Amino acid sequence: MTQSALIEELKSLVEPGKVLTDADALATYGKDWTKHFAPAPLAIAFPKSIEQVQAIVRWANTRQVALVPSGGRTGLSAAAVAAHGEVVVAFDYMNQILDFNAFDRCVVCQPGVVTGQLQAYAAEQGLYYPVDFASAGSSQLGGNIGTNAGGIKVIRYGMTRNWVAGLKVVTGTGELLELNKGLIKNATGYDLRQLFIGAEGTLGFVVEATMRLDRAPKNLTAMVLGTPDFDSIMPVLHAFQGKLDLTAFEFFSDKALAKVLARGDVPAPFDSDCAFYALLEFEATTEEVANEALATFEHCVEQGWVVDGVMSQSEQQLQNLWKLREYISETISHWTPYKNDISVTVAQVPAFLHDIDRIVGERYPDFEIIWFGHIGDGNLHLNILKPEHLTKDAFFAICAGVNTQVFETVQKYNGSISAEHGVGMTKRDYLTYSRSPEEIACMRAIKAVFDPNGIMNPGKIFPV
Repeated sequence: MTQSALIEELKSLVEPGKVLTDADALATYGKDWTKHFAPAPLAIAFPKSIEQVQAIVRWANTRQVALVPSGGRTGLSAAAVAAHGEVVVAFDYMNQILDFNAFDRCVVCQPGVVTGQLQAYAAEQGLYYPVDFASAGSSQLGGNIGTNAGGIKVIRYGMTRNWVAGLKVVTGTGELLELNKGLIKNATGYDLRQLFIGAEGTLGFVVEATMRLDRAPKNLTAMVLGTPDFDSIMPVLHAFQGKLDLTAFEFFSDKALAKVLARGDVPAPFDSDCAFYALLEFEATTEEVANEALATFEHCVEQGWVVDGVMSQSEQQLQNLWKLREYISETISHWTPYKNDISVTVAQVPAFLHDIDRIVGERYPDFEIIWFGHIGDGNLHLNILKPEHLTKDAFFAICAGVNTQVFETVQKYNGSISAEHGVGMTKRDYLTYSRSPEEIACMRAIKAVFDPNGIMNPGKIFPV
């Protein structure tokens, strides 16, 4: 069947005008934030109901057309990239909050609900959705679930999977499964819901999610602390965790801070120059808690772990301190960074970072390296910035040369080659550094059950 005939059939499955084939739409919806792969989808379909999603999947099985899910397209692993003539299924029009139960603190959402939309809705109910990251204003819930998104609050609240009470999913055969139904306790065999969380759309598409909410935090307060070296950050974390219930503990290098300050959007936290910075957040519910934080800060200064620091005194100052960390990704995107999202257990972070920093420094002495990440949960973001004189393809080819050494080091520490960005296409060839052959065989077998014809986001997580 010709491409034009396939597209005409696809148009009959959704509402008029909800299939796009123009060049701009193909380029926009065929990619995510990665820049490694050129988008080349066949068409973009915008279903507005579960039934339409089922119809698309059943049609795709009949015609052997591959499907790629698309949410906010903020991913960093190319899991939402359509590079081989796939049909992109975009959930922009399935974007409603359908129900709320105050007793269960649960909200039922369509997959196109934007993360920030859910956060705002929770706040209107006097509650809190704690999964948060820089792309919360554009990322969609279906994508968050598909990648098990983490972010800046994991140290206190965990990953997205901790907040998914139930799912409705359309499998690779077009069947609709309703998983867990919002229950807190459900000891009836396999929890299939958890299989779809982090599966990157390779088993099926999330078409509805019941999300748990939490109580709203009180008087969130942030501190930014400057340290003389990276090794000082871990005793600082240990000291504060011993005294306070932290909601976040982030770090970034002096080079990362310099890039953000050069934008001119936010002031420096203090005058002292430091090699690394820690940003921690906690609920200052009483004056005693705030005093405990200050006493711990003074202890860290006395130990030589901290050079200088500041604590927010207002909501505006809290936001400004967070901008120092959250603006990093957007700011360095100008340099087309080569990114690695890696993790180890928290105790191993210092030795692990030193090993990785040495490897990258030896291989690329002339490249600028930007470090930042969620240090409180062992997640490091390594960013190598592209020099102006190199093309994107040449730069990525050079950086790829160090991948084996980096991932061998990850394996040495029993870590993960992808802490929170997923596998997609950027990490699929390196999956064996984090997963055993036996695990990968089980994963392939699971995919075969839910997607026997291999149409659901093929080529992601592991090669076709």
